[in-house]
Amino acid sequence: MSLESTPDRSRNISWSYILLGFSIIVIIIFTLAPILWQVLTSIKTNDDISAIPNVYLPQRITLEHYLQLFKRRPFWLYIFNSALVSIISSALCLILGSPAAYALARMKLRGETIILVLISVVTLFPYALLFLGVLEIIKNIGLGNNYLALIIPYTAINMPLTILVMRSFFRQLPQDLEDAAKIDGYKTIPMLINIILPMTLPALVTTGILTFIFAWNEYIFALTFITEETMKTIPVATAQLGGSGLFDIPYGSIAAATILGTIPLVILVLIFQRRIVQGLTAGAVKG
Repeated sequence: MSLESTPDRSRNISWSYILLGFSIIVIIIFTLAPILWQVLTSIKTNDDISAIPNVYLPQRITLEHYLQLFKRRPFWLYIFNSALVSIISSALCLILGSPAAYALARMKLRGETIILVLISVVTLFPYALLFLGVLEIIKNIGLGNNYLALIIPYTAINMPLTILVMRSFFRQLPQDLEDAAKIDGYKTIPMLINIILPMTLPALVTTGILTFIFAWNEYIFALTFITEETMKTIPVATAQLGGSGLFDIPYGSIAAATILGTIPLVILVLIFQRRIVQGLTAGAVKG
């Protein structure tokens, strides 16, 4: 019986591997196809872009669309603006959110459950619905056309996520480690900075990258609160790219701007991919 069942079992295993491999290939193609199309569009000539039927593989490769971005618009300045706003808001989220998360994880606070429920509700609340309220605040305090008009909302929107993620990591750390640090004379803040936070570095990196990506890609607030050309971010500048005529849509330039706006995020993820994986897997395991 065992000799007869072995070929059937191996046949089932081989078919499962084939189906698994086919599924992976389909998912990869489905995921990367839009990105590949944008890359190809960014290096096509205008004739190939507007050709009917579609030209999928460019017959001639050109970098003119990328060059036009920097000739016609201050695109380096847009990159700087996006980077500045994203870095500062992400840093503020980690600086302010980590102590708050530690307090919720270790200290017996009155009304802790209510606080966590409110934080969770804010996290699930669509940030676009906060637009009108934030707009009134920005108008009343005169922060229009100021980097703070983006930094403050981005920090506030990402703060609940930062607190929830960091709290889950702090709760996984052994309490004995903190007790030993207190016996050695560490106060709470020095212990948090010198001992606890270095141990949660994967969580810090993961949370920081998530908040950075949100701030980098955000469009509605950046479109409304910033109107000066020299202070616009990449999503707004890309959406406002115009052609030579009224009805001319510069598909090549838009694709090139999209690729340039995505490259920093890809580089960031590739650099910290090991930390990101550690952070995601550590968050799924109880200590």
